[in-house]
Amino acid sequence: MRVLLSTIGTRGEVQPMVALAVELRALGHEARLCVPPDFREWIERLGFPVVPIGPELRAVASAAPRVQAPPTPEQRRRMIEGTIAVQFATIPAAAEGCDVIVGGGAMSMAARSVAEQLGIGYVYVSYCPVTLPSSHHAPVPVWGQGPADATAGNRALWAEDARRWNGTVGAALNAHRASAGLAPVTDTRRHMFTDRPWLAADPALGPWPEPADIDVVQTGAWILPERRPLPPELEKFLDDGEPPIYVGFGSIRAPEGIAAAVTDAARALGRRVVVLRGWAGLSPADDGPGCLAIDEADQRALFPRVAAVVHHGGAGTTTAAALAGTPQVVLPQHYDQHYWARRVGELGIGTAHPPAAPTAESLTTALSQVLGPGVAARAGAVAREVRTDGAAAAARRLVAMGAEGTLRG
Repeated sequence: MRVLLSTIGTRGEVQPMVALAVELRALGHEARLCVPPDFREWIERLGFPVVPIGPELRAVASAAPRVQAPPTPEQRRRMIEGTIAVQFATIPAAAEGCDVIVGGGAMSMAARSVAEQLGIGYVYVSYCPVTLPSSHHAPVPVWGQGPADATAGNRALWAEDARRWNGTVGAALNAHRASAGLAPVTDTRRHMFTDRPWLAADPALGPWPEPADIDVVQTGAWILPERRPLPPELEKFLDDGEPPIYVGFGSIRAPEGIAAAVTDAARALGRRVVVLRGWAGLSPADDGPGCLAIDEADQRALFPRVAAVVHHGGAGTTTAAALAGTPQVVLPQHYDQHYWARRVGELGIGTAHPPAAPTAESLTTALSQVLGPGVAARAGAVAREVRTDGAAAAARRLVAMGAEGTLRG
């Protein structure tokens, strides 16, 4: 079986797809990826063919002002039109000879239409429960609207969300579908998500709520099985003292001065600190002792060796820290990160920073809370519940569906 794994997003969307590719290859099947060009070199080193789609996201993120006004409806419309156009222009060739397209994340707006155009199978995957419709939670704000009106009721909010999808995405999607000889869709969100979406989130960390409103296949988080060695400089730093505090915001913008604030908070608690520069270009306030800035590190290798993880609340980072049994301080910025921050608190494996801008004082308080023995013990207990076979389970399921002929439709 040949599988195209397609997503438009940052590493949080791409890395799970790579994990699935690794597991498909282990079963003797072929996987290729259609992802932003930022990740091409890394993925090709792993031995998978890559078709780049869209612009380099890191360059776009780096050029954007740190404080951005939300896009206007017209700007959002143009962005959506461009995203859909580039998917219709790129994915058909990327999927040539494939049996199924796996579309990852909410920006994969045209993947199912391309699968329909080619007459092949399609699976949609989400990485967080609250991005899929359920009466148990409100939609995540993605169209520039404010926080959900708690008095409206979740069913009404999801109905409004469906109308926003139709109003924002429907016209552009259907115009391209018409050009491809496909009938229009009347429910854009349902068409994209399908009647049985997959949820690549760990059941202990992000369970699909019951009783279920829609049929969701929860596979577990898609985690890369390989562990890369840590850079020698980082290994030496870890060996030279007590476990440090880690701070990193991956491939998203970070609060102003966050690295310096965490460094000051760590020093106030007698701790060292490791700063992941990431796409935000984080750097400590100084080159003083007990502080190391790094460009990249395998989280699964690093997190078991740090005292606490300060991060943005991405699904991948939250899962990696939970799997390591390491307490977390989460500073959510947008989308599903607020959900993961809340779950960290509910599970007792860390805390969410208050919405106010972080300071050395507020981070000292948060770190003091999570560095106590109670949180560490709870984090260790939850770590034993976190599954590592989600990508393997998804690969087996995909292969079985292909053998049964149940991928199409």
